[in-house]
Amino acid sequence: MDGYQIFNWGLLFITFALMIYLGYLSSKMMKKDDEGGFLLAGRSLGAFVGAGTIVATGFSGWGFVGSPGATYQFGAIEILGNFFFAPAMMIAVLYFASFLQAKAVDMGSNTIPEYVAQIHGGGTLGRAVQGLAALITIILLLVFLTSQIKAVALLGANWLDIDLTSSALLMIGVIIIYTMLGGLAAVAWTDTVMVVGMCLAAVMIIVQILTSIDLGEWESTLNAMDPELLNPTTGAHYGDSPAMVFLVLPYAFLFAAVLPFMAVRFLAFKPDVKLHKMGIYVAIFGALLSLVPVVGLYVKAQVPDLADPDNAMPVYLEQFMPPALEGLITLFILFAMKSTANSLLHTVASATSHDLRLSLFRNAFKSPNLVLWINRFAVVILGVVALLMMLYAPPFMLSWLGILGTGTLLASFIGPVFISTFWQGSAWGALAAMLVGFFTSGYMMLFADVGWLVGPLTGCAVSSVCYVGVSLVTKRVAFQKAPV
Repeated sequence: MDGYQIFNWGLLFITFALMIYLGYLSSKMMKKDDEGGFLLAGRSLGAFVGAGTIVATGFSGWGFVGSPGATYQFGAIEILGNFFFAPAMMIAVLYFASFLQAKAVDMGSNTIPEYVAQIHGGGTLGRAVQGLAALITIILLLVFLTSQIKAVALLGANWLDIDLTSSALLMIGVIIIYTMLGGLAAVAWTDTVMVVGMCLAAVMIIVQILTSIDLGEWESTLNAMDPELLNPTTGAHYGDSPAMVFLVLPYAFLFAAVLPFMAVRFLAFKPDVKLHKMGIYVAIFGALLSLVPVVGLYVKAQVPDLADPDNAMPVYLEQFMPPALEGLITLFILFAMKSTANSLLHTVASATSHDLRLSLFRNAFKSPNLVLWINRFAVVILGVVALLMMLYAPPFMLSWLGILGTGTLLASFIGPVFISTFWQGSAWGALAAMLVGFFTSGYMMLFADVGWLVGPLTGCAVSSVCYVGVSLVTKRVAFQKAPV
């Protein structure tokens, strides 16, 4: 092991120790708030931590590995698409978070599936709504988590010079430990540390690129390879028309506002949090991280024959960054991937240990201490399941698999979560909308050649119509508070 490898391993273990220590500190919240502390950090997130965890979770493995890979493959249209995420997240924080937060606090909702069940009347039918929402969440977020584990394992393997399996075990292992200890508080606090490192990495990357290449020569090289890279006549992976890339803005807004692993943060804000301050933090973090996909075009000009586009970022770091900076930036990129992986793991564990438990066994497991350990045990089990899924999954492109999971989940939940905040439908409408959205988006993503966003957004449209239509012809019941 050379000096740089020792340096890399040292950085890794120092940060692992920090993450575990933050998990230990946040575990103290469980003593005073039991399951609510694990699931919602005791509703304690302020403006800076709230913004940090939202942006860190949104800009993840896809932002640092998947998006540069898509840019390498399809060109500058991916960079434009990536820039829509920052304003979309800011809009979600400023104009939607307060609506969701107020109703969730009033009802005592601890998760998004529980919120969906309660706002549609609760009761026996509400338990079915909560169970279905939890099941869909688990299936689709495990798909997304698989892509995140692969991303972090690929980068970790290259960085530490170990095999993919060992890297995956190492990375998911530490995520399991601190998430199991501290729940959402540990996730949010570690995310905030991570997003600062992610922004530093983005700045260093852009400085290196702009100081190492002539812009005119860069443009000429890319145009000689393929004029579509800089001047697309189609939307590439977004659809047939270049205008299809603008669908990223509504998609990204709904991504932040509806998906359980993102929207649950709105439930965890302090009641008196200043959302305008949080919006400013989100805009700054998001703008910096939106620059990262430029790496794809840089590597395309320098190394035009990569067999796997998702290797654009690892190759960039290995060939174009000084070893010390390579190690530091790789660590920050690992932060990005782990910040989403821990959120996904916490959400699927919550859906399993809380939502499925309440759906199937409403009056069982009343001991707060026992419930807390059920929550923690679910983190361990589902972390291992996701690791096995990654190890035995067929080859896939990271960005595509991420959109398959998140886009289909978005199509399932847009009515029960987003529309219901402004116009409450019925429990039957919620059930129908989730099933229709799930199968419409899933089918179009897997079997129809219509672009990466058309399937999920079509699913959203069909699911929304279904939610309203079924609700109009079935009984609507006022929302219920959580049982004590």
